[in-house]
Parts: sequence; C-alpha cells; structure tokens
Amino acid sequence: MTDYGIARRRMVEEQLVARGIRDERIIDAFLAVPRHLFVDPAVRSRAYDGCSFPIGYNQTISQPFIQAAMMQHLGIKSTDRVLEIGTGSGYQTAILSMIAREVCSIERIEALSAAAEAVLKDIPTGRIRLRAGDGSAGWPYYAPFDKIIVSAAMSKCSEELLSQLADGGGLIAPVQDVEEQLVLYSKKGEAIEELKLSRCSFVPLLKGVG
Repeated sequence: MTDYGIARRRMVEEQLVARGIRDERIIDAFLAVPRHLFVDPAVRSRAYDGCSFPIGYNQTISQPFIQAAMMQHLGIKSTDRVLEIGTGSGYQTAILSMIAREVCSIERIEALSAAAEAVLKDIPTGRIRLRAGDGSAGWPYYAPFDKIIVSAAMSKCSEELLSQLADGGGLIAPVQDVEEQLVLYSKKGEAIEELKLSRCSFVPLLKGVG
C-alpha cells in the first residue's frame, strides 16, 4: 500500500526544492494538498511522480514542478486575489488557495468543474470560487485580479485577461508562437511588460463551454 504522505514529501524534496522552488509557502502548500485525490484511481499509486496525468476530456493534470514554478514566478502574496484559467482537476486550485487570499477559477468543461468541486469540498482549502465558462473572457465581476495563472496554451495573450489585471499585477501563461513558452506579463500603469521564461507544453486553451 502506498504511503501518500511519504510520497508527497519525496515529491516536494526531489521535484520542487531540488529544482529551485524556494518559496516556503508554495512548498508548504504542496506538502499539504493530497494530489492522489485529484487523479484517476487507476494511477493513484503514481500520483506523486513528476509527470502529468490524463483527467478525461483530453485534459491533463500538469507536472508539479511546472505548477510550482509558475506560482513562484508570479510571486503570489497572501493578500492577492488570483484568477485561474483552467480548473482542470482542481489540484492547482487547492494549492493556490493556500497561498493567496482568494482564488477564482474557471473551467471550460462543466463535467471537470463539477468533479473538481466535489474533491475540493472534502479537503481543507482557502477561499475558492468556481464556475464553468470561457476562460479567455476572464471573470469581470471579480476583477481586478492581482495575479492571473493560465493553465492552457494560447496563441497570444488575451486582451480581456490583461484588462482584468490590477496595476502592479502579473499574468503567467503558456503562449504558442514559433515554439510554446511560458511568458510572464507584468502590468505597470498602462504598460504591459513581457518576459519569456522557458519552453513548455500544455493542452490548448479552448473557448466556449463544453
């Protein structure tokens, strides 16, 4: 029988800390959230491996390191309101809720949103708002957001999302140009600064509700 607590600590030490994750709040959140509850029972014994897993509907749960690195690049504070585009399994949503004041998360596929909600309600988390919808349109009602994290690849950054970013805020997203790269956008007054970080591979961002 898998000892998930030991597996989780090993994941954090070998996949996160050893690869440069230094934010103690991120580390503590990954130690606290049970990733095995967010994957298919058939692969539950491998839940803490450093890889992605399918979660149905041609979607995946991302590698823990990629998720942690995106959060660290954003510099999320405990006072931040965060918009997550792509709830997916809800795993990243749970972790974000541990390090931010509030998380508003949008999932295009209604069945995935419902499944994530079912898991999230049974584990300790911070404040989370979920809805099914078109993530590229953001969530104007709760804007502006201090940080925005996009978990699906875009051909270019959505102007609607950037418009919902607070002054001094940041948005991180995988962007497909010549190659797919993680890009960090920082808003300073009316200006948007862009910083390309590293190559990556994500499922594409789809519009509409499925």
